[in-house]
Amino acid sequence: MGEINLTRRHLLAGTAGSVTLLPAIGRAQDKGPSRTGGAAGQAPPATTQITLQVNGAPLKLSVDPRTSLLDVLREQAGLTGTKKGCDRGACGACTVHLDGRRVVSCLTLAVRCQNRAITTIEGLAADGELHPMQAAFVHHDGFQCGYCTPGQIMSAVALMEEGHTGSDAEIREWMSGNICRCGAYPNIVAAIRDAAREG
Repeated sequence: MGEINLTRRHLLAGTAGSVTLLPAIGRAQDKGPSRTGGAAGQAPPATTQITLQVNGAPLKLSVDPRTSLLDVLREQAGLTGTKKGCDRGACGACTVHLDGRRVVSCLTLAVRCQNRAITTIEGLAADGELHPMQAAFVHHDGFQCGYCTPGQIMSAVALMEEGHTGSDAEIREWMSGNICRCGAYPNIVAAIRDAAREG
């Protein structure tokens, strides 16, 4: 069997040849189905006209049917109090009220909310006065970085209206869908307990 005479120059030349193929491979892969679900080159779906009842006021919008309620609230309505956390429905930072019930807005399609009552953190205060739950969070320092706080408060208000404030353990259980990465849970529970007692 003959000896293979491989030099550094041969190795580099061979490697360079394979690298030039990568862009062509990438272009071929890009011609497959697009990430939006249609074939490449197809126009995106037409927008849909919807009316949302946000914090007591009608809001007429033109939206892509695939757009989440979270993105509509933040990017089109300018209501940035509702936070985008995991964008997968796992952290609760985007919690809003839909017809009086709490939902994670990142998993809720805006077109499914036509003419339904939506309340965001901006809609809780009335006549310049904080909602009792907001005041309780301030009093008990129920936040650190504050990023999750709007979702925590929206869940806490719904929790109180649902009647799940019988004990600290019950509060913790029914607030378990809201994550606080700063670990302010004891203060959050105390705030909810006091707001429920006063409410």
